[in-house]
Amino acid sequence: MTTTPVVRGGLLGTRDFRLLWIGETTSTLGSSVGGVALPLAAVMTLHASPLTVGLLTAAAWLPWLLVGLPAGAWVDRMPKRPVMLACNSVSMAVFASVPIVAWLGALTTAHLLVAATTGGAARVFFTLAYRAYLPVLVESERLLEANAKLQGSESAAQIAGPGLAGLLAQWFGAVSGVLADAVSFAIAVLCLRSVGTRETRREGAAKRRLRAEIRDGLRFVVRDPYLRTLTAFGAMSNIALMGYSSIQVVFLTRDLGAGAGQVGVVLAVASSGGLFGAALSGRTATRFGTARGFLLCEALAAPMAVLGPIGSGGTGLVLFTAAGFGTGLGIVASNILTSTFRQHYCPAELFGRITASASALNYGAIPLGGLLGGVLGEAVGVRETLMLMAVIQLLSLAVLLLSPFRPLRDFPTPPLVDHAAPVLHPVRPRGADRS
Repeated sequence: MTTTPVVRGGLLGTRDFRLLWIGETTSTLGSSVGGVALPLAAVMTLHASPLTVGLLTAAAWLPWLLVGLPAGAWVDRMPKRPVMLACNSVSMAVFASVPIVAWLGALTTAHLLVAATTGGAARVFFTLAYRAYLPVLVESERLLEANAKLQGSESAAQIAGPGLAGLLAQWFGAVSGVLADAVSFAIAVLCLRSVGTRETRREGAAKRRLRAEIRDGLRFVVRDPYLRTLTAFGAMSNIALMGYSSIQVVFLTRDLGAGAGQVGVVLAVASSGGLFGAALSGRTATRFGTARGFLLCEALAAPMAVLGPIGSGGTGLVLFTAAGFGTGLGIVASNILTSTFRQHYCPAELFGRITASASALNYGAIPLGGLLGGVLGEAVGVRETLMLMAVIQLLSLAVLLLSPFRPLRDFPTPPLVDHAAPVLHPVRPRGADRS
């Protein structure tokens, strides 16, 4: 692992981290624009139904179910930076194709679905490589700072993204936002190519069958009570959150009467909660402890979602914005704490497979949520579906309240590892206190 010197300005004062940060922030801004532009293009250009919009959201996350597990094993075998470069290049090309086809008058729902699925597959490999590469780039004791800076800037990008998507849609058409997404990936490629940190090759590691390597990651997650809890909670929560977000554009435009510009402003202000969550994550961990702070963040996020679908007209827009702000604050702070925990807790040689095993269920639940949101939105109504998803999010808290995290102040220490065995067994943390 590279030792990052302490310099003025923190990690942003170091060249390689700064390049990674710039590239990821730009890419997130583009993805935030594209995430609104794709459903806007479907709704406003192709007059898509709620079901189609739900399918579009599901398609972007379906690759976690299709290739998530083998992707983790492949990423563990390969150097991470080249994988990240290849994934960003693929995403750049696939999203650039959308405005080109639209300007030729040949855009179809099928093309949007293919673009979302291909971009989602690239994101699977990128995410696994990115999470494994960060501990190489940043020393262990500064991972919380790194995650807070990265997710803080991502939250800021997500604030600006919806508003920019709305403006671009009004000025140049909805697909122009997808072009902005492609350009952002090109910038991320340039930044990542300039990063100088390389991984140290692990010599002497015998290559094993792909199925056996996948099984090691699955067993670690299944046998570890903490990772098992986070995975189960994440899956249930993601069904609710994605079922909610997959039809929020439909709710804002058709139920609350918002125009494209208003949609962008509402989603931008709602997303600003994530920026506050990133800023408060370190203080929350110091004040309450990492595990207890995580539980408090989730306990804040879940009830806020109920506010979103209860209003109408201008009041409805205000309540929806407040719901998004509170939910984003809690979830981003929680994600920073749990991401840092996993990076400390999981063995480096298994990190990709462990992450993929958890994410296959965790992120694999997202297309189910997107599809569920679309189907129920058409069957019982968009507002009613949003309320149902908010209730499911509230119920997901039971997984945490019944988990081994509940009595802890801080997250557990890394498990003891028997390097001679392919399967690693977790141990209980020392010094766990009870509340």
